[in-house]
Amino acid sequence: MKKSMRAWSTASLLLAGVLALSACGSNNNGNAGKSAAPESSKPAASSSEKLYIPIISKGFQHQFWQAVKTGAEKAAAELNVEITFEGPETEEQVDKQLEMLQVALDKKPDAIGFAALDSKAAQPYLDKAKSSNIPVIAFDSGVDSDIPVTTASTDNKAAAALAADKMAELIGGKGEIAIVAHDQTSRTGVDRRDGFKEQIESKYPDIKIVDIQYSGDHLKATDLTKAIMQAHPNIKGIFGTNEGAAIGVLNGVSEAKMDGKVVVIGFDSGKAQMDAIRSGKLAGAITQNPIGIGYETVKAAVAAIKGETVEKNIDTGFYWYDKNNIDDEKIKAVLYE
Repeated sequence: MKKSMRAWSTASLLLAGVLALSACGSNNNGNAGKSAAPESSKPAASSSEKLYIPIISKGFQHQFWQAVKTGAEKAAAELNVEITFEGPETEEQVDKQLEMLQVALDKKPDAIGFAALDSKAAQPYLDKAKSSNIPVIAFDSGVDSDIPVTTASTDNKAAAALAADKMAELIGGKGEIAIVAHDQTSRTGVDRRDGFKEQIESKYPDIKIVDIQYSGDHLKATDLTKAIMQAHPNIKGIFGTNEGAAIGVLNGVSEAKMDGKVVVIGFDSGKAQMDAIRSGKLAGAITQNPIGIGYETVKAAVAAIKGETVEKNIDTGFYWYDKNNIDDEKIKAVLYE
């Protein structure tokens, strides 16, 4: 009898063990026998499923970059991707920008958007992106490399050539002029300088460019402008190649009490330039499509991640605006404050 009881006890224990194992092999959805990770170890679906694309701009001090950021965020929302948007405090901080690029690459993003302050200094970082299979989308300013999948930007040479034509028209086709370019290291700085210079030299033999100076900081550009006018008292016009340079030229001309005597042409938009155009102090400017640049950058990044064909250059357009058309609907759509 004791032997029989021991057998029954053993059988009961075995049956209980089988039932316990059966229960452990099932989940609330009835998927019996399927293994599943504990709920706490699963990554959040909403974050893990989104593509991550850091956007490294040239800076934050000009309204232009805020408009680019707006366009990038619009595309990110429509395409359901996560972006970050950052840049150094000024467009002269090349090393700071490269540090930001390095940090972004270390996060192993799905793609990256990059507007180079120095088109050559970025090459080692672009090589790293390529070796890590991270597509690079250049925007606003291209780089001296074939690594970027595409470049979303203005045709800066053509835009600056249009500015040269306007300058020639406004000064009567002859006289001395100068350029204050925002830098001589970025693709935009070089192309806007050269586009303007080459157009003047090829089409207007009676116009002489007597000086070219460099700064995109409005305070430095102000001092440079006053020095140019002091060295060349007969100067008739000055071209500022970005928002900071243009405002600096305007301030320099105003501080020298030369308003109305020196024609000033700018590039980009922003409240200060728009106010100066309405007041007559700024003859006109070239505006880009910064929201479009930001939007196309993110759109191209997503396409590249998916392996889709992307055009090598995405021309986002440009327009001349002055007091006669600044309030036209077409122009208002690409201005920013």
